[in-house]
Amino acid sequence: MPRVKIARPRGHKFLSLSSNQPTSSVDNNANNTSTQSSDSGLYYSHQFPPSLLLNMNGLRETRRFCDVEILCGGKQIQAHRVILAASSPYFHAMFTVELLEKQQQAVEIHAIDPEILEELIGFIYTGKVKIGQDNVQELMIAADMLQLKEVVTGCTEFLKKELHSSNCIGIYRFAEGHNCLELAATSVDYINSHFPQVSVEDEFYELPKDQLTRFLASEDLVVDTEFQVFQSAIRWILHDVTQRRQYVFEILTHVRLPLLSTYLLERVINELTDSSLKVALRSVRKDLLSKRGNLVSLVVHPRLRAKKDVFVIGGSKRELVSAWNRSSECTFSSVERFNTFTQEWVQTTPMAIGRILPGVAALNSKIYVVGGEQESQILANGEWYDTQADSWNKVIMSSMVVPRCEFGLCALNGFLYAVGGWVGEDIGGSIERYDPLADEWHLTGELPEPRFSMGVVSYEGLIYMVGGCTHARRHLQDLVSFNPVTGEWRTLKPMLVPRSQMGVAVLDGYLYVVGGNNRHHEALQSVERYSFAENEWTKVPHMHMGRASPAVAAADGVLYVIGGDETHEINFYRAQITISSVECYDPQTNIWRDCPSLPESRSEAGAVVV
Repeated sequence: MPRVKIARPRGHKFLSLSSNQPTSSVDNNANNTSTQSSDSGLYYSHQFPPSLLLNMNGLRETRRFCDVEILCGGKQIQAHRVILAASSPYFHAMFTVELLEKQQQAVEIHAIDPEILEELIGFIYTGKVKIGQDNVQELMIAADMLQLKEVVTGCTEFLKKELHSSNCIGIYRFAEGHNCLELAATSVDYINSHFPQVSVEDEFYELPKDQLTRFLASEDLVVDTEFQVFQSAIRWILHDVTQRRQYVFEILTHVRLPLLSTYLLERVINELTDSSLKVALRSVRKDLLSKRGNLVSLVVHPRLRAKKDVFVIGGSKRELVSAWNRSSECTFSSVERFNTFTQEWVQTTPMAIGRILPGVAALNSKIYVVGGEQESQILANGEWYDTQADSWNKVIMSSMVVPRCEFGLCALNGFLYAVGGWVGEDIGGSIERYDPLADEWHLTGELPEPRFSMGVVSYEGLIYMVGGCTHARRHLQDLVSFNPVTGEWRTLKPMLVPRSQMGVAVLDGYLYVVGGNNRHHEALQSVERYSFAENEWTKVPHMHMGRASPAVAAADGVLYVIGGDETHEINFYRAQITISSVECYDPQTNIWRDCPSLPESRSEAGAVVV
């Protein structure tokens, strides 16, 4: 089979990817139907070529001037040699080179479904073809055989849009098997970018060993923790343990085992029922603990695209100078980066301006920071940070429709959503969406009632909003979800503790709500988590200290809580003082532990993991 070069010709409109879009007729009302050059006198009609093609198709359908009959699976298709030869290198060779078919009135074509061949000959005459889930693979194979690269490109674009965690491996294997390089590369990138979801689908378990190890070895796997890679490898082996346990050491060489918690490794070993696999993993664990390195490499680094850095952005500082007063408030434009692997803080390039309580979210390998407060002014502008180049954008980012502070910002389905917040002297109730490709914000919905100081996250296609304050109530308990596609709001089970100014993050199927303030203006130590699957809240052990407005992020399988405000009694009244301490919670051990502190105290900052 000839090698497929997939490249869409510029400006060539040729197909409809929608099964319900008409495939016939030329737009007789098209604009710019002719062009006149004043210098050369050249006149060009844009309408004439498609009109000519339409007329040729009419001649084919009425069998006029047809000089070749294509036979395929009992179907007879009338056509014109010159049209076929001009459209396809395959037919050009058939009708011009000294082959048997050159002089034959009837030519038989094998290895193509007759319905597919009829569709492709129809495309040659009309420039249009219906592509759907039921025919795209056969259409792509046949178009490749006939060297109709435009149809191959159309099929490629269709399959790119169909990529999903349940089918991306099948599309990748199809593309690789037919040398469709662009589609294969796009599929691999999708698999790498959604690896935790892909690795629990049925197609993953059908991967041949060599293809599996290529994925496990990739630096481009986007995972929260290496344990996710380890779990995927074990699940693949257990799917056919009798045949696959012989490969356990070969497969685990591509998993960065020293990055795993020995507690998690021991838990997996205890859950295994296959004795041979259990013995193999125990020998691996022993090798790790003894640091001999006979079975596994002891010198490893996190994958390049593994989520391992926590960025803490903007915020404020209010420190106690004496027992009688505080220092003046400082607004941060600086950005601190915490490497969860080395457990070190490093300061990166600062923002253009300082921001208190901004919205912060990661999207398409960029960190977006929008809104917030600066010198009592609520902001609508934003900026984004390129983590690879360690630089902020030079081109001005479009401002939000509404200035916002103490609002929610999250990324979902390639867009940013800004939710509620303070919008001047009042509480905002609107939702707006940012399209990074168009660099545009548009209002897209309304909250059930205006709200600020709440927690907002996205999870599996929905936006969740918890706690916060409204006009009528402070320190709410409620949890609601919003579907941006349908515009539907849904009330879910409320929190155990009313709170506002808390930190929120999603980790392993749970929404964690951390600290915050209660109605007595106390910084809370309490933590709770919500199960998306069960619609239930459960208590989590208290943090070591109370924190309001902390920066919270989930990385490497643990929950990080950074800085925030603590309550101090100053001159007979309570005041909020910023803190620098950091602690993290491990769901596997159910324990909080202290981490290296921030270089200086900070609260009301945003946090994001890249």
